[in-house]
Amino acid sequence: MKMKELTSKNKHGKGRNCVITRRATFSASHQYWLPELSADDNSQSFGGCAFAPGHGHNYELIVSMAGQLNENGMVLNLSDVKHAIKKEVSSQLNFRFINQTWPEFDISKRSGSLPTTEALSRVIWMRLESKLPLIALRLYEEPSLWADYLGNDMEAFLTIRKHFAAAHRLAREELSQIENENIYGKCARTHGHGHNYLIDITVRGIIQERSGMICDLSSLQKIVEDLVIEPFDHTFLNKDIPHFKNCVPTAENIALHIADILKDPINNIGANLHKVHLQESPNNAAVIYAETPLLDNLNMVNIQ
Repeated sequence: MKMKELTSKNKHGKGRNCVITRRATFSASHQYWLPELSADDNSQSFGGCAFAPGHGHNYELIVSMAGQLNENGMVLNLSDVKHAIKKEVSSQLNFRFINQTWPEFDISKRSGSLPTTEALSRVIWMRLESKLPLIALRLYEEPSLWADYLGNDMEAFLTIRKHFAAAHRLAREELSQIENENIYGKCARTHGHGHNYLIDITVRGIIQERSGMICDLSSLQKIVEDLVIEPFDHTFLNKDIPHFKNCVPTAENIALHIADILKDPINNIGANLHKVHLQESPNNAAVIYAETPLLDNLNMVNIQ
């Protein structure tokens, strides 16, 4: 949904376009089990998530809405927003088994799907869209796994967060130490320095009607672990990763190299790599997009 550019009608902001967010939480359980599959196939497909009687999460929901400021300086009355989300979502799901709570996740019916993070975010949108001027939903299943839904039919985004520790030195071999220090400062010191990197891998795809998944989550996790985390963790990037012997391992270059590594393998499991967000420190981060940055074209406030 593209938002129109609006001009101010008065000094108080009436008539200006604005995006607001509301956070809500609920605790719920779910199970990944398809009756048309054997017990072995369910176990192989969904791992521990297939085990009865299911497992639970503390979900966090971020609802983004857009509109014009009214004479009260608000887009919407936040009390109305709070009650709409509570009535339509959190009060219905809190301390419930999702498979048996909402009919969309009744897997005994052929139209039912598994209550994955991405499928649940879509159904939440469907229940809120007539009540609130939605532009985006983000649903955290846990701090290292979340989905974004923008109202585009069956399309959704899924993000996994990983961690690795590595050292690097920022310097160009053709330059002198003084020249490198003029460009990179302390980061050019001879023996390098280290970071605890956080990496968010966001993929985009179509939610499958039965599995509720964009792609197989365990396969996605394995690709990132095998191709990035295991090779990069506890290394001196300049010396241990061949790519960085002739490429300065800035946060930007690291994120770009990771995107290049992951793009084709992720495509092979049925999804598209959307972006790589690499947090080098609390003060530094880089984002590389592998395709048009749809998530961040909404002029949303930062909901990360």
